[in-house]
Amino acid sequence: MSDIKSIKQRFGIIGVSPLLDRALEKAVQVAPTDISVLVTGESGVGKESIPKIIHALSHRKHNPYIAVNCGAIPEGTIDSELFGHEKGAFTGATGARKGYFEEADAGTIFLDEVGELPLPSQVRLLRVLETGEFIRVGASRANKIDVRVVGATNVGMINAIKNHKFREDLYYRLNTVEIHLPPLRERPSDIHLLFRKFASDFANKYHLPPLRLDDEAVRLLEHYRWPGNIRQLRNLAEQMSVIETTRLVGKEVLKAYLPEVDAPNLPALANSRISDGVSNADFAKEREALYKLLFEMRSELNALKKAVQNGEGFYEGVQREYPQIGAEYTERSSVTPYTGNGSNDVSFVNPDEYDAFDDDTHTIEIENLSLVDKEIELIKKALDKTQGKRKAAAKELGISERTLYRKIKQYNLE
Repeated sequence: MSDIKSIKQRFGIIGVSPLLDRALEKAVQVAPTDISVLVTGESGVGKESIPKIIHALSHRKHNPYIAVNCGAIPEGTIDSELFGHEKGAFTGATGARKGYFEEADAGTIFLDEVGELPLPSQVRLLRVLETGEFIRVGASRANKIDVRVVGATNVGMINAIKNHKFREDLYYRLNTVEIHLPPLRERPSDIHLLFRKFASDFANKYHLPPLRLDDEAVRLLEHYRWPGNIRQLRNLAEQMSVIETTRLVGKEVLKAYLPEVDAPNLPALANSRISDGVSNADFAKEREALYKLLFEMRSELNALKKAVQNGEGFYEGVQREYPQIGAEYTERSSVTPYTGNGSNDVSFVNPDEYDAFDDDTHTIEIENLSLVDKEIELIKKALDKTQGKRKAAAKELGISERTLYRKIKQYNLE
C-alpha cells in the first residue's frame, strides 16, 4: 500500500489530522478495485482530490480521467452531455456526438455534485452502474462501456432521498464505499499549516515577502468556524497577501477579514437548506426576496404612520406590491380608521392574526405572510400567463428553468 505521506506530497495535500489521514487511507485501499465511490463533505473541503488519487493508483491510470460538474449543466442537456446523442435527436443536433461516459471508456469519470442530477438522468446512471450499458439520446441501441464512477456531493443525501430528489437505489449503488472529508473546523491543527502554505504560494506569485501571524492571530484562525473551508482560507490568504503592507499580522487585523468572527457558533440556515437538496444559489435568491419584502413593508408602514400623524384620515384597503423571486405579487390589507384620540398606534383588523413589529417607539402589527404560499401563487400565475410553457414561465419569474422544474415537483404543481 502506498505511503500516506508520499500521497500528500504527490497531490499537494496539507494536513496531519487523523480524519484526513483516514480518508486518504480509504482512497488508497479502494483504488486498485473497480467499485464505485461516493465522496462526501462540505463545500470547499477539497473533494476533487480523492478521485484523482483513486484514478492515479488504479490500473486505469493510463486511460482517460474526466471530471464533470453535474450542477453546472442545464437539465435539458445533461443527458446529451453525459451519454451523447444521435443526429436529429433534438433541435440543433446536426450530428452524432459522444458523451462524457463514452469518452471516459476504460478510465474514470468523476461526477461532482452528483446530488444535483435530475431524476431521469439518475435512472440512466443507475443502468450504467448495474449493467455497464447506456443509450445515447435519440438512439435505440444500447452501448457497452467500462468506466469507473466516482461521485461527490455536499448535499445531505438521506434528506434528498426522503424529499424524493434522489433515488434510494442509486444512492446505495453509488455509495459502495463512502469517503468523508472532514470540514476545516474539525482539523484545527491543519489550519495554520494551510495558511502558511497559501501565504508562501501567493508571496511567490506576487513577489512579496510571505505573511506571518502572531500567536493571538493563530489562535483566532484556529477557532474560527470556516464555513467556506479550505477555499475560504485560501482566498483569505491571497487577499491579505495583496492588501496588507505589514507582513506580521495581529489578531485585530485578522478579525477584519473574518466575517461574523464574533457571531455565536450556531448552525447556519443555509446549511440546513443544503442538506435538503436546495442549492446555495436558490437559497440566496429567496433570502434576497425576503429582505426586499421586509424593507418594502417597513417603508410603507413608516409612510402610513406619517399620514396618520398628519391627520390625513385613514387608508381603507391599502394595496401593496412586493417582489418575490423575480416577479411581483399583490396583497390587500384592511386598515381600520384612525380614531383621532391622540394615539399614534395603528390597529389592523383581527389583531390575533398578526405579529408585532417594533419600529422605533411605535408598535405596528403586520400580517404573518407565508413565502411558500406566495411562491406557489406566483408559479401558478406565471404558468397560466404563458399557457403552461415552462421556459417562458421561468423567464417571467426571473429564475432558471431548472429551478422552476424543481419547484413544480416540490409543490406538486404538475
